[in-house]
Amino acid sequence: MIENFGVGIDIIDITRFEKTSFSKKPNFYKKLFLPSEIQYCLKFKKPAEHFAGKFAIKESLKKSILEPISFLDIETYHSNTKLKIKLLNDLNKKYTVLGSISHEKNFAIGIVISEKLN
Repeated sequence: MIENFGVGIDIIDITRFEKTSFSKKPNFYKKLFLPSEIQYCLKFKKPAEHFAGKFAIKESLKKSILEPISFLDIETYHSNTKLKIKLLNDLNKKYTVLGSISHEKNFAIGIVISEKLN
C-alpha cells in the first residue's frame, strides 16, 4: 500500500560546501559525514560537489521517513558505481531505502524512496 512508502528530495547549492571547505572546518563535516564518506569525497578534484550530493541524500532520507534520524546514522557509499544507503541504527530493521544523486553546474540533488517494513 502507498502508506508504507515515503519520498524525500533535496537540492543544494554546491558553493555552500566550496565556501566552507573540509580543510577550513573539519568539525562541521564530522557532524554530517562518516569518516568513510569524508575520505570518499576528498579523493575527488572537486570534493564540494560530492559532499553536497551526500548531504542532499541524507536530507532526502530524513524527509522520506516519519522518525527522527541523525546524519551520522545514515551511511552513503557506492557499489559498482551505484549509490547505496545504509541506516546504522534500529531504523535499518524498519525501512528499506533507494536513492539517487545528480550534480549539475552549481547544484546537487538527491532523492530517496523509503519503504516502511511491516
